[in-house]
Amino acid sequence: MSAKMQTQRQNLHILSGDYRLILNKVYENNLITQREYNNLKSINNANAETYVNDLVDKIMNKGEDKCKDFLNLLQTDGAIKETFPQLASLQCSATRWEYVTGKIRPVGLFVIINNKNFKDGSQRRGTDKDAQSLAEVFSWLGFRVLMCEDLNKDQMDQALTFVASLADMSHFVDPQQVLEHGDAFICSILSHGKKGVVLGTDRNPLPIKEITRKFRGCDQSVLTGKPKVFLIQACQGSNIQRAVQMNDMEIDDDTSPLTIPEEADVLVAMATVEDHASLRHIVDGSWFVQSLCEQLKERCPRGEDIVSILHYVNDDVAHRETSLLAKQMPEVRFTLRKKLVLQPQCT
Repeated sequence: MSAKMQTQRQNLHILSGDYRLILNKVYENNLITQREYNNLKSINNANAETYVNDLVDKIMNKGEDKCKDFLNLLQTDGAIKETFPQLASLQCSATRWEYVTGKIRPVGLFVIINNKNFKDGSQRRGTDKDAQSLAEVFSWLGFRVLMCEDLNKDQMDQALTFVASLADMSHFVDPQQVLEHGDAFICSILSHGKKGVVLGTDRNPLPIKEITRKFRGCDQSVLTGKPKVFLIQACQGSNIQRAVQMNDMEIDDDTSPLTIPEEADVLVAMATVEDHASLRHIVDGSWFVQSLCEQLKERCPRGEDIVSILHYVNDDVAHRETSLLAKQMPEVRFTLRKKLVLQPQCT
């Protein structure tokens, strides 16, 4: 864990020292509603840190201005300054709120499903390079990375169902390890695919719509109102813009009373457009994933949002071609209501 992340967890622990003072001050300064105040006061069977977590989530989901007002309150209110002198050095500029990407606790959970070895004996060579690049970049961005390898269709479906609720992840992680969604959820699936689906290692299809549907907003979901991003490296058909011999490239074929739509806050970035193939180098990895990682490393420190970064990925991949002029065009679709800014957590 980086020094910055340790400081963020320490700040959460500090606020837990007198959470009722913080709650009262937040309400007095109109950062939460009467109803939210009453609900937070009445939470049962929760420790102090849980109270603070819930309070911070409420404020951060209200927008950048409320988030800045909260940080300003922590640094300027007399009673808070007297009770929590450790917060004097807290920097307002440390929080970039558009979609909150975690400033009090880890940014969120990043799940990679990396299907390399298929039941028919075939391999997706180069996919380990993609998985490693993604893990490194999103760890740098402060995400907890969970890697799942060589899952058949049912195992993919089960893993994603569990991740959506974090109900029982004992099959995938050490039971003693605590997983939490944090402020954003990102999933990358590296596999073969066909139109509208990704394939398990048994080559049975799992519809992409079914995957994203598992993470739809609902009253009970802690991910409601938070960004959910899906990065899909898989073909969506077998068409190639020109018939070519691929040489060393392979194809991956065969806040109250506010409400929001249940399909809100989702982004799906596909390596290729519908009906077409995506390209993957057998050593260097796929065009799409490698371009994505390069652009994230270059542009996240500048504060650019994920959609803007994906524009650069689209342009970069569109300019690439094999020696025989095979091309690829990624596609991005989203229902994000705000900009999603991911910032490096390591200095």
